[in-house]
Amino acid sequence: MHLVDRIKEKEESALIELMDQYGDYLVRTAFLLLKDYQTAEEAVQDTFIIAFEKMKQLDDPEKLKSWLTSIVMNCCRSRMRRWSWKNILLHFEHDRDEKDESAISPEEELLEMIWNKNLSHAIHKLDYKYREVITLFYFSEMKINEIALSTGEKENTIKSRLKRARAQLKDILVKGEDFLEESEQAIKKTSR
Repeated sequence: MHLVDRIKEKEESALIELMDQYGDYLVRTAFLLLKDYQTAEEAVQDTFIIAFEKMKQLDDPEKLKSWLTSIVMNCCRSRMRRWSWKNILLHFEHDRDEKDESAISPEEELLEMIWNKNLSHAIHKLDYKYREVITLFYFSEMKINEIALSTGEKENTIKSRLKRARAQLKDILVKGEDFLEESEQAIKKTSR
């Protein structure tokens, strides 16, 4: 029996499987939108509760991931309307399954960590509507039409926002000389 069908039958073990399968992805997506890890986890918990309660509304099991993404986006929007947020730096946990750890030098790993920190800091400087399209397009790997469907916007609006978001990110990253200074200092500390 398919996971979606098992959840429709209110099987709790299926919910646990769903959480294991999509939990990290949804937390990462929510975190990039909300800038706060604890709040992102809460939004994902709400997402799983909503999904468990409303799974019967999902007609096509193949669209489960995009359906869950839509729910988590709505939970994030709801939280953004209720609270004002502080900027919190994002620290990515890298998926080491895709990379051979022995092929990465400590200096390269450190530079990658600093780059990710600066990239997430730059993403968090964007307005929510730009953060949202960047997150969905690059991190959730959604297509323009899927983002438009999830957000209720026109495809041209999404394309425009994506273009503006890229330009703003480029400006933030090019102007941010902190990356170079921080990486030089970090390399000096590790080489001592």
